[in-house]
Amino acid sequence: MLHVPRPPSTVSRRQLMFGAAALALLGSTVAACGSPPPPPDVDELTVQLDRARADSQLATDAAAATPPPPTAQALTAVASERSAHAQALSDELVRILGTNAPTTTTTTTTPAQSAKAPTTDDVIAALRQSADAATQLATKQSGYRAGLLGSIAASCTAAYTVALVPAKAAQ
Repeated sequence: MLHVPRPPSTVSRRQLMFGAAALALLGSTVAACGSPPPPPDVDELTVQLDRARADSQLATDAAAATPPPPTAQALTAVASERSAHAQALSDELVRILGTNAPTTTTTTTTPAQSAKAPTTDDVIAALRQSADAATQLATKQSGYRAGLLGSIAASCTAAYTVALVPAKAAQ
């Protein structure tokens, strides 16, 4: 059998339009595979995570500065609670991002900080700020995140108004 070469085939308009549509669809699919920007509340939740970690460390340091035993126990409990808050916030950030939770904590020590151990009053002030910040952010959220932040705000408030009440205020 003798093979006779065929003349080059022509491309119809329909085939050309179909090919262009397929390329456009492929291009949009590839663009959609890129990583989307993080949701806007990720930064705010990261700030809350950093606050929880810092408060936990502050309460731990204050407890180690040998205050009276009941106060040291309360500070240790506060440190544990704030550590649990940090873990819950980290878990939520991982759920949102699908990766490890970001952190913006920077550690710097000034001579003034290293000269004086933190006090219970320092922890109370930090918890007050954390409660206010969590309350403000909770009002902007919904669902689980609003509940998580509301719970954190309530826990911080209870810690500084009940567990760590200054001795002079308790009299």
